[in-house]
Amino acid sequence: MCGVLARLSRNPTVVAWAPVVLLPPLLILDGALSGNDDKPGVTLLGVVAAYVGCLPLVLRARWGFFKLAPLLTAGVLLVLFALEPGNTVVLIPMVALVQLAIERDRRHTLLAGIAVIPCVVISVLPFADDTSELVSVVLRNVAFCLLALAIGAVVRAQKEAMARAVAAREADTRRKLGEERLRIAREVHDVVAHAMVAINVQSGVAAHLIDADPEQARSALREIKATSGEALRDLRATLGVLRGDEDAAPLGPSSGLGDLDELAGALRAAGVDVRLEVEDLGPLPAAVHAAGYRIVQESLTNVLRHARASRAEVLVAREGGDVRVEVTDDGIGGVGADDGSGNGLRGMAERAAALEGALVSGPAPGGGWAVRARLPLGTAP
Repeated sequence: MCGVLARLSRNPTVVAWAPVVLLPPLLILDGALSGNDDKPGVTLLGVVAAYVGCLPLVLRARWGFFKLAPLLTAGVLLVLFALEPGNTVVLIPMVALVQLAIERDRRHTLLAGIAVIPCVVISVLPFADDTSELVSVVLRNVAFCLLALAIGAVVRAQKEAMARAVAAREADTRRKLGEERLRIAREVHDVVAHAMVAINVQSGVAAHLIDADPEQARSALREIKATSGEALRDLRATLGVLRGDEDAAPLGPSSGLGDLDELAGALRAAGVDVRLEVEDLGPLPAAVHAAGYRIVQESLTNVLRHARASRAEVLVAREGGDVRVEVTDDGIGGVGADDGSGNGLRGMAERAAALEGALVSGPAPGGGWAVRARLPLGTAP
């Protein structure tokens, strides 16, 4: 039953004709109960008048109150003449006024509140016995009409508030979706770029030593296998998240600042002397671990890719409420390297900014390249 009523309430034809079906019986009943000895009971003319007087309401959504005002006033006069339902006849203009206040803005609602006064006076004037009755009936009916406008205005305000809430939720969803896409792009870049650079270097070593030092070449090939396997696992997890696979591994890196030895090992295998200085950091938020690890990973990847360095130093220390991460090398600095406009340095800066920290990179004073990041602990999600 509720489902049927819900479907009917969404049908424009049913909504348009509902007042013409529901109001006349109320008017006829009111006319019968308010009758007296000087007036005959409900007649066929009165019944017809009740339906004819409500008929203009079918056009209330199409024409609006202002176009319907003359027809509604004439309908009220007809109903009062044939039935004299003094208590319920005001329902006819109230239905149109509620519709107007719901669909129109505040200015139209205010104008309707002013325009309804002469309409009520014209409708009541022929049937008032004296001035006091005229004033009393006019004030009462005007109050009911203003109440209808207020109800419509409240409904309109609720609909607008709901529309704003829906728009805000959609905007927030789009923003979160954009942030998630950016995060996934950073993860893919970090995983793929670091793995590809390491594989490229190790494959070069293997190709160079395949004849002169087969054992060293085999060691490089084993390093390629391990690096590619780890990259494939991370990439598979990332693609699983993109597909919406609920069983996919978490996208965030499981490695943290305590796992930098593995990164250093990959560079050492490629011939770069990596020195790690990681102080006792104590408990850190997972977001700081992840951001710090990825910053070091991307920095060391750039050392392999661009710097042509023989030595790199990594310093991780806790300073008050921050974690300081520094990666320096003795390479050629910015020559042939990312100038800050590429995905690598931009991704590192975005990771630091996400924690309300900061990252700077550039040529080191003694030569080479330096990346320095500050990651606050108090703002980590």
